[in-house]
Amino acid sequence: MKGHILVTSYRDIRHPHWGGAEVIMYEVFRRIRRAGFKVSFLCSNFPGGGAVDEVDGMRIHRIGNTYDFNFRVPGFLRGFARREGVTLVAEDVNKIPFFSPRFLRGIPTLGIVPHLFGKTVFQEVAWPLAAYVYAYEQLIPRVYRNCYFSVLSDTTKEDLVSRGLRAERIRVIRSGIDHEEHKPPPVRESAPGPVLVYLGRLKKYKRIDLAILAMPRILESVPDAQYWIVGEGDHRKSLEALVAAMGLGNSVRFCGLKTGVEKLEILHRSRILVYTSPKEGWGLSVIEANATGCPAVASDSPGLKESVRDGQTGFLVPHGDVPALAETLVRLLKDDDLWMSLSRAGIDWARQYTWERSAAETLDLIEEVLRVGDGATGAAAGGSGGEGAV
Repeated sequence: MKGHILVTSYRDIRHPHWGGAEVIMYEVFRRIRRAGFKVSFLCSNFPGGGAVDEVDGMRIHRIGNTYDFNFRVPGFLRGFARREGVTLVAEDVNKIPFFSPRFLRGIPTLGIVPHLFGKTVFQEVAWPLAAYVYAYEQLIPRVYRNCYFSVLSDTTKEDLVSRGLRAERIRVIRSGIDHEEHKPPPVRESAPGPVLVYLGRLKKYKRIDLAILAMPRILESVPDAQYWIVGEGDHRKSLEALVAAMGLGNSVRFCGLKTGVEKLEILHRSRILVYTSPKEGWGLSVIEANATGCPAVASDSPGLKESVRDGQTGFLVPHGDVPALAETLVRLLKDDDLWMSLSRAGIDWARQYTWERSAAETLDLIEEVLRVGDGATGAAAGGSGGEGAV
């Protein structure tokens, strides 16, 4: 065994509210386990979850719940790391950080950052909670000052550097996709019907409502257009209320969570993926859609402006500009030749993103962190952060 990695994350892949971040951690670290590491997960519990679980040879330990998990992590870390011989903590620095370097001595922390909320958190939750999350994020540069980081996009790297973290210790590692589950139809002689699709968690900050607001303009030009919202989340009821208030019940469909064959069938029937979030770590759903031949129209925002090749695999529009969004969607709904060109380019673009590549790049980074040793923990020992051997 090369070492024991403890992955800390709010949710595991079996959590009822799993999302893209959980998929990435699961897919990457199950491959790292196959490379010779022991891998354990520490996550928050959920009704029916159980305190201990196992998936693909990785033991999952669950404690607390969504609201108190970050407070319970330090105590668990100290005891578990000592008993189980943990050699590296891979912390999913997402939502509220756990500040692992402050509670462990002699064990480096690798920060894995999909993206940081910054001020967008105030678009998602009430002010007191948003201020709490925002304040915690401000402490990241101090606590993790000498840690290594894996990030999904150049914009997230730039964000971390702007906060005072060291650029040379930040690696951009794109997520992969499962190309068996995301592939184009065997034969496609024409563009699909006028179906727009959103694929992901239904969260307020993702601004799924922008495409709903654009639908009246779209229907003026494409009367049979449909918008399928695929996924679940705590913002669903608000979105349903908006659809009802706008009288769009015949044009907007809530499909619920779909995976596997059902998800692939929806993507094959969809003409355009619509993703209007103000910030994403990268845009996993964009690459998944591209792999099936579905172009994307997305906000010109951090993360998405890297996963969408504007004018080649889809289009970027100014975030929040509903008329521009509607105009771009109508253009792509009506122009079959343009759609076919973007579809073919998207399939080629998506081919390079594999979980094997993501895992290999993460493994290289892990081995570098282990060579550097406790110097990577920075604040862990409260010292100068000098580098030393493992």
